Amino acid sequence: MYAIIKTGGKQYRVQEGEWLLVERLPVDDGATITLDPLLYVDGDNVVDGDDLAQVTVEAKVLAHERGPKLRVVKFKPKRGYKRRNGHRQELSRIEITSLALGSGDSRPRATAASAPSEEPATTEASDGA
Repeated sequence: MYAIIKTGGKQYRVQEGEWLLVERLPVDDGATITLDPLLYVDGDNVVDGDDLAQVTVEAKVLAHERGPKLRVVKFKPKRGYKRRNGHRQELSRIEITSLALGSGDSRPRATAASAPSEEPATTEASDGA
């Protein structure tokens, strides 16, 4: 069982009990948040679209961290232009605590769907007299 969630403009594949680093969330350490699911898969059951209102994905914020230092260097030859800058991304470490499908039916994964047979429409010519 897994879900695809969206947070911080990125999408992540998550399972219950795993942790991941996402962009900084505006909550305190130890807080529980609800994430937006885009897809939920449990065996042959796939939930997407309007049925996602039944899916709940909850996570606990373990800590707020900073990513590794990135060096940004700008250089233009023959002009004496050199700039060096650094950047550290603000991150939150979260743990997926709950991944559940509420009441209601989920749609089974499409296998070999047969299209309904359509009979060709026949038009008969009528006399215009």
